[in-house]
Amino acid sequence: MSLIAWDDRFSVGDASVDHEHRELIGLINETYDRLKRPDADITVPDFLGEIYTRISAHFALEEKLMRASRYVHFQEHKADHERLLDEIRDIMDDYEDKRIFDAEQLVQRLGAWFGVHFRTHDARLHRNLG
Repeated sequence: MSLIAWDDRFSVGDASVDHEHRELIGLINETYDRLKRPDADITVPDFLGEIYTRISAHFALEEKLMRASRYVHFQEHKADHERLLDEIRDIMDDYEDKRIFDAEQLVQRLGAWFGVHFRTHDARLHRNLG
């Protein structure tokens, strides 16, 4: 079952960024499916680490593109990136400290965040780059 479906409205018009958006959606959907498995509690740290690593790398690419184009909304867009990374780190810390993890909450938060981020920040970026 997919949590997030790709929609052409998510496109920012840069092939590398759009490719990574599709990959991130795929990772979130795969994580959503795998976290329902009986052995999910063993694999939680790997899932969280992979999501964090891939999202961090994607944000670096997107921010490089925004800096190169002197994107006027760069600081606001970057702040939204940092907010998500902070949330993921908090979830990772909570799991490591207390072994508390709500898989459903994680994927719902990621799904909601990406849906809103794609429709607002990334859509505006696309309009400005296009």
